[in-house]
Amino acid sequence: MTVQSEKFLSKKWFVNYGQVVAGSLIIAAGFVFFVSPYKLAPGGVYGISIVLHYLYEMYLPTLENLFGTGLPDNLDISVAAICMDIPLCIIGTKILGKAFGIKTVVGFVAMAVFTFILENSWGYNPLVDDVMLSTIFGAVCVGLGSGLIFRTGATSGGTDVISMIFSKRTSIPLGTMVIIVDSCVVILSLVAFQDIKIPLYSFIIIYIVGRIVNAAVYGFRNIKTLIIISDKHEEIAKFVIDLDRGGTILYGEGMYTGNTKKVIFTNVNPKEVNLIQQHIREVDPEAFITIIDAGMVVGEGFRNIHEIV
Repeated sequence: MTVQSEKFLSKKWFVNYGQVVAGSLIIAAGFVFFVSPYKLAPGGVYGISIVLHYLYEMYLPTLENLFGTGLPDNLDISVAAICMDIPLCIIGTKILGKAFGIKTVVGFVAMAVFTFILENSWGYNPLVDDVMLSTIFGAVCVGLGSGLIFRTGATSGGTDVISMIFSKRTSIPLGTMVIIVDSCVVILSLVAFQDIKIPLYSFIIIYIVGRIVNAAVYGFRNIKTLIIISDKHEEIAKFVIDLDRGGTILYGEGMYTGNTKKVIFTNVNPKEVNLIQQHIREVDPEAFITIIDAGMVVGEGFRNIHEIV
């Protein structure tokens, strides 16, 4: 995913920054209403901040004995998070560029503001009295909000910055990298609370978030890539065209026979896969078919190149 800057006050500028703000609000709601009330720590600086919030609450009497009674009654999750976001954002700006930095500053500031407002107006009470429902809906909110922000080439800050940097430097998908980085925070929650249920629920959130982020960034449509080797390639190609799909004829050579083969390469949706398979069974049962999940397809009939950040 390439980070690009937009012309100030252009349509794309409003769309991207609107997504950043909307995504930040959705994430904040997910944490305040569903995640933090059950001490779940699904990675990121907000996961760390949730751990710190409850540890501060647990050890406040000890801290008051050491430093006096002038300490705050609680440590706001939003305050702890923004203190960690600032240095991480500076690092991300240097590595990923200024366009990344500006949008990410907007993202983590907006998220901190929304979280501060919600946690101080709602408190740390769960919206639903069911930890599994909270886990699922919290994950959906965090994943959807993060996906909206990632699509603009920015993040909500925090360990997302680390995920983007490693994803940029490696071939690991962004959602997968988020899972790896955030798993380290889950281990911290286990050490802090000594309750195995907390990391287990947190891992469910991380998994769902990773899946939703990948879908949001690389496309929600389930596209399949077909590679078809058949002596009846002309009939099969005509059928694909009749489905209003295109494709490419590749030229290959059999490893054992040395014979020249024409290979059909095309992208279709799952319903069309079934139709093509049925047609191939009728015209050439000996055909060789490879079906691959396509992470993202850009071009006519699929995602527009201008939608890619």
